Amino acid sequence: MRTLYLCYFGLREPLVQTQVLPYLRELQRGGIGVDLLTFEPGWPRSWPEAERQRWQAELEQQGIRWHARAYHKWPSLPATLYDIVIGAWQVRRVVRRKGIQVIHARSHVAAALGALAKPLTNAKLLFDIRGFMAEEYVDADVWPANGLLFRLTKAAERKLLKAADGFVVLTEKARQILFPSARELVEVIPCCVDAARFQRTENCDRQVLRRELGVQDSRVLVYVGALGGWYLTEELAEFLAVAHVQDARTFSLILTQSPPEQLRARLERAGVPPSRFLIRSVLPAEIPRYLKAGDVALSFIKPCYSKLASSPTKIAEYLASGLPVICNAGIGDLDELVINEQVGVIFREFNAVAYQTALQQAEALQREPRLAERCRATARRHFDLAEVGGVRYRRLYQKLLAK
Repeated sequence: MRTLYLCYFGLREPLVQTQVLPYLRELQRGGIGVDLLTFEPGWPRSWPEAERQRWQAELEQQGIRWHARAYHKWPSLPATLYDIVIGAWQVRRVVRRKGIQVIHARSHVAAALGALAKPLTNAKLLFDIRGFMAEEYVDADVWPANGLLFRLTKAAERKLLKAADGFVVLTEKARQILFPSARELVEVIPCCVDAARFQRTENCDRQVLRRELGVQDSRVLVYVGALGGWYLTEELAEFLAVAHVQDARTFSLILTQSPPEQLRARLERAGVPPSRFLIRSVLPAEIPRYLKAGDVALSFIKPCYSKLASSPTKIAEYLASGLPVICNAGIGDLDELVINEQVGVIFREFNAVAYQTALQQAEALQREPRLAERCRATARRHFDLAEVGGVRYRRLYQKLLAK
């Protein structure tokens, strides 16, 4: 069995490194041959020959054949349509030459490419739906509600749902919305992580890192991920300010690739001393180590319709590290997960009273024995790369080929 995975992102992107490649390695370990097509900004000029050869060799050793095309950004819609049409020609050629049985398309643009390439091949099309694309643009205030681009995208989505042979969604809520009859081949596969990478090892590792950060006697609140857009920077700053007033021992550790000024300025205006927070950009591979310093982890995401289909990777990372979470309601399946598994606190309003209550509930939760192990066990049951992600992807592939 062999698959061609279509990804409308570049290989260097953190998302590809932390989500796409780990899943492809799991497919390969399950006996599925993998080809990967990415779309690279500035290709091939932006890729020195030595780097390109290094990645090709490294992926080849993992059983992944890498193909690349240039990504075109401007003007937005014509550029994307161009990439779809030209990419479909290459996909059809690879499918025929390599004996591909499944075209695995990550998100809507890749699915459009796959649907265009599918005719005149014997391959099945797997639509890996990563979210409600049209609604995401509206909720992010990029497109007007029910505007032309919204309507065109929804029309394309309906055609893709008809063209595909199987589907992946990130949440049970998304499955219920898109496939209420459950007649289609659908798997719910949340954003998974290699749980073993995030487990705390020796206790001294945590203490060494806390000494390095100067937070030995602090309550460390940690946040991982982007700032701005759907990620509620203003509300996060307000929450942290409340936490610092409630407990002067609080230290806020923010790990982000976003420009730090947008959060730093808000924290300083709220009266949080610069010595009591750290905003740092770290590589994805460094996240597990830094999470060891934390006591409670935070997630602030805009609660909107599109986020019912969202599975934040940071939640899987937090729980795999043994950290309880504080997060707002209305994101994917998190409300039920956090409450049922007793691994954190859900707050439903963005105000000081709700924040104080959440912090108090988190403090009570932290006094419970074996909390860290409960968090890690929850991550293994719901978000483990091999036992959840790998198993469900391979199961869907087997059903597709038996169809």
